[in-house]
Amino acid sequence: MVDRLTPAARSALMGKVRGKNSGPELSVRRLLHRLGFRYRLHRRDLPGTPDIVFPSRRRAIFVHGCFWHRHEQCKKASLPKSNVPFWTEKFEVNVQRDRRNVAELRALGWAVLIVWQCETEREVELEAALREFLIGGDVSAERLPTLRPARAG
Repeated sequence: MVDRLTPAARSALMGKVRGKNSGPELSVRRLLHRLGFRYRLHRRDLPGTPDIVFPSRRRAIFVHGCFWHRHEQCKKASLPKSNVPFWTEKFEVNVQRDRRNVAELRALGWAVLIVWQCETEREVELEAALREFLIGGDVSAERLPTLRPARAG
């Protein structure tokens, strides 16, 4: 499939992709605030600079874009048709970095939750999973009831 945008237009579009304060991240933050949880943002002293951090609870949340972080079996995680070797390598590096960051946080005694972009569209399920993660019992479990687990490796 041929790109419908010129290289300059594609570059401008890709340049607008944000790493912080994305739409999905803001949705999760608004929901947490509405539920009465207070948090810290983008703690650079922690591995991977988690998007949302609860220091007293030792909980960290990453809000991942399905495309960039390769959400398995998600329609938004498509592979571009042009320059396939470049994109394949870029995505593999992203996934490996994500796994390494989760493993390092867990080694430091933190519980980690990954919220995927597409999951922010299901607010009721997201709210239940966030409550379970933040006030529920066993956070060492690999899987929350409704959201995808954070994998260490």
